[in-house]
Amino acid sequence: MRPDPQAELLRLLDVMARLRHPDTGCPWDQVQDFATIAPYTIEEAYEVASAISAGPEPETLLEELGDLLFQVVYHARMAEERGWFGFGDVAASIASKMIRRHPHVFGEEAKRDASTQTEAWERQKAAERVERAETGTLSGVASSLPALTRAAKLTSRAARVGFDWPDAASVLDKLEEEADEVRAELAAADQVRLKDEVGDLLFVLANLARKLDLDPEYCLVGANAKFERRFSSVEAQLSAQGRSPAEATLDEMEDLWRAAKQREREA
Repeated sequence: MRPDPQAELLRLLDVMARLRHPDTGCPWDQVQDFATIAPYTIEEAYEVASAISAGPEPETLLEELGDLLFQVVYHARMAEERGWFGFGDVAASIASKMIRRHPHVFGEEAKRDASTQTEAWERQKAAERVERAETGTLSGVASSLPALTRAAKLTSRAARVGFDWPDAASVLDKLEEEADEVRAELAAADQVRLKDEVGDLLFVLANLARKLDLDPEYCLVGANAKFERRFSSVEAQLSAQGRSPAEATLDEMEDLWRAAKQREREA
């Protein structure tokens, strides 16, 4: 039998309150604030994403979701201590927002297909930004997002008002242009200029992923995992020979890398 959600949520809120108690709480938890906890919140969100991309295993996902929920409870508790709002206000706010953004479910509007609903969702979000006096096309895109994700979101917003490349092939042309600009800066090796040009190159790559309906952050997550997997294979092969990477030549490691790549293709 599964635990009662309401009872367990109340228990979690009580745990958080006791951790933050000024007299009997945990010394570490007592001194935290929004700024010090925010990095953990981001980290836990990534842990959830990582658990999902890995498989997901139910027990691992359960644990990671719990860690993320604790972050929400933590921030809500600190806000309550300041007299701003409590966890109930947080839950009420998101419930009301979801009802407002889904009139086809909670209202009288006819059922929509996914595409039409996405358009309606974006219109509702735009109206909410106007209510908050966020009138610019790019307003409301959180600056704390991972840079690749934020680049895709910024250009997605711009695309809604017609500021976009016509297709992925056009983005590839732009990518070649930006790569040439990086190449032109290599001789001078001016770090300021190189930083600017490499940034432009990454920004266009994020756009390319968006035009292909891919999440650039997850593309890079996959590439990181692939590199880690293949390099570990190179290390393992060298270790079997009684050597380390530092004792091998680049050509030898390249051969082992290609062999690892071929094994993956054949698997």
